[in-house]
Amino acid sequence: MSRWDPRAIIALGFVLVLFGAAMPWLMVLQIVRSTFWLNFLSYAASVSGLFLGIVGAAFYVRLHKR
Repeated sequence: MSRWDPRAIIALGFVLVLFGAAMPWLMVLQIVRSTFWLNFLSYAASVSGLFLGIVGAAFYVRLHKR
């Protein structure tokens, strides 16, 4: 089992949250066509990104606790 760097987990979470926020904004501006699957993907990316950010922050605190 490989060890993940907590900063990489936080960065991945940030990218997912950014995707989850940018896609609905592009749908509102009608740059991207709104579909059910794209809405679901955007929501799932936002929720999983938030979860990964919290988990990555917890790992980071646990590794750097004095």
